[in-house]
Amino acid sequence: MNNRPISLLPDVLISQIAAGEVVDRPASVVKELLENALDAGATEITVRIDGGGIQRICIQDNGKGIPKDELELAVTRHATSKIQSLNELESVMSLGFRGEALASIASVSQFTLSSYPKGQECAYSISNQSGRWLVEPSPASPGTTVDVQSLYFSTPARRKFLKTEQTEFFQCLDVVKRMALANPSVTWLVYRDGKLQSRFQESSWSARVFSILETMANGASKPIDVQTADMQLHGAVGLPDAARGKGDMQFFYVNGRFVKDKLIGHAVRSAYEDVLHGDKFPAFVLFLNLPANEVDVNVHPAKTEVRFRNARAVHQWVRQSIQACLAPSRAVVSLSEPSLGVDGPAVAAPSGGTVWRSSSTPMPAVQVQAKSAALPFLREELADYIQAYRPIESAPRPTAITPRPLVQDTQPNHAVENAEHSEYLGQAIAQVHGIYILALRPDGMVVVDMHAAHERVLYEQFKNALDNQQTISSQELLVPLLVQIDPRLASEVDNGQHLWEKLGFRLSLISTQEIAVRAVPTMLAGQDLSALLQQWLEDLHQYGVAHVLERQRNEWLAGLACHTAVRANRKLTVPEMNALLRSMERTERSDQCNHGRPTWRHFSLSEMDKWFLRGQ
Repeated sequence: MNNRPISLLPDVLISQIAAGEVVDRPASVVKELLENALDAGATEITVRIDGGGIQRICIQDNGKGIPKDELELAVTRHATSKIQSLNELESVMSLGFRGEALASIASVSQFTLSSYPKGQECAYSISNQSGRWLVEPSPASPGTTVDVQSLYFSTPARRKFLKTEQTEFFQCLDVVKRMALANPSVTWLVYRDGKLQSRFQESSWSARVFSILETMANGASKPIDVQTADMQLHGAVGLPDAARGKGDMQFFYVNGRFVKDKLIGHAVRSAYEDVLHGDKFPAFVLFLNLPANEVDVNVHPAKTEVRFRNARAVHQWVRQSIQACLAPSRAVVSLSEPSLGVDGPAVAAPSGGTVWRSSSTPMPAVQVQAKSAALPFLREELADYIQAYRPIESAPRPTAITPRPLVQDTQPNHAVENAEHSEYLGQAIAQVHGIYILALRPDGMVVVDMHAAHERVLYEQFKNALDNQQTISSQELLVPLLVQIDPRLASEVDNGQHLWEKLGFRLSLISTQEIAVRAVPTMLAGQDLSALLQQWLEDLHQYGVAHVLERQRNEWLAGLACHTAVRANRKLTVPEMNALLRSMERTERSDQCNHGRPTWRHFSLSEMDKWFLRGQ
């Protein structure tokens, strides 16, 4: 038991405690100092990292600088020029504003700050010498230079938690890259142990993205720029084909500030879930701009988390915007595909007041006279559409497995003659091993996985057929189903009544731990609803929206499409193959099958020339 009396902590110890939150590793120091440099209006920033940042971090900028008589205030806790009142705190737009970073850094390092503001007779520096601040003239160049040496020398225990020098350096470099992506008009130089490691010259935003994130270059991403009356989302989203095994190419910014937000992360993941294969992570660089008073950036000392005033609306809009951007297939763009920053014609928006641009044409709606919304009866409900594909399904099957030619030639001369007038996916000329369709384009050839492609076409048509229904039919239960729920989720039952009714549910809250289900969507009749409703309420509670039913419905529709789609080793005629190609060109998300695998590949003539060393 501690019997010591309560007493005030020394200022130095207070700063060292704060340093544990603000500067937990060298990369945190780099982040705080770079934010100050950008807030000062710097257009050129030089970063020097020695010994992984443990030995030295020196950041020099050409910003407006700090006057001599403000130097001591600059390194005093809770002193800042960026906010002066609660109103300004609630609408802050600067990157740094808390006024504790410099004091915290100085408390755990050998610290020197030199600054030469415009109009001052010379530069002055401030350094912590023998426990006190010393201000003296300095030979520094215009702007500000912060030199941090022997990081954590005063708190050696913290050094034990750091990684190798190489790991710590690349953490620092990642911080610079995040800042550089958001500020393409700034030139950045990064030195490692005295040698130039990276240089990002002032450039356009798209050039900056491609120089830092090569995985998004060469047509592997789509530009996005959508807006409502008070929100804008712009940047680039990586195509599903370019997804990676880890999430190291994901950058999201709110009002220019890089954040790692659970709500936004969930919105982006759910936007990709219908086109990604396995546990892949998409690449993206996205900037969300909204009024400063609609987002709270002061919820974490490191300022990497935010809180939105209307979280549900932000989540839904971001998700729908990214879905709409990803939906158009590349198969409907012109032969010269647009790169970042090239706009196509304006088309329908994902929500009211929004305009987004694409080079593709949306798929026409399919009208189906539904007999029942029950998923067990989807084959009957969607029978009109399924029947349209019977000519492909009923194509003759081989009666025995016999050696077959590698390529089945069917009217190749006619296809070649008309290739220059073909659609984006070209004109079919052959079927390869009963699995792939080979088509010619003026600039090369296209290979299509016929089952995967047909599966996506059917899947999208099934979804549209159900989505076009005005209401989802429901089934009254003779005896109400009692479902146990987490008490903290009880309020979501009443808050979401309009949503429940729209989706065919009728629920009532019996207690804080139990709900009565009196009607369910016909498609869920006979299903175990306990886990489904619990997850749904959890999503509503955390993210303000719930896609559990939509996700489960899509899984069932994907299974139906898979079983309905044309199978391997079905011999197709040229008209049937071309009919499938034309359907792909009218279908959203036709670049991937329902499981996220690619459905087609284009091989240019120049690629094929390289295979055979032609012209070399």
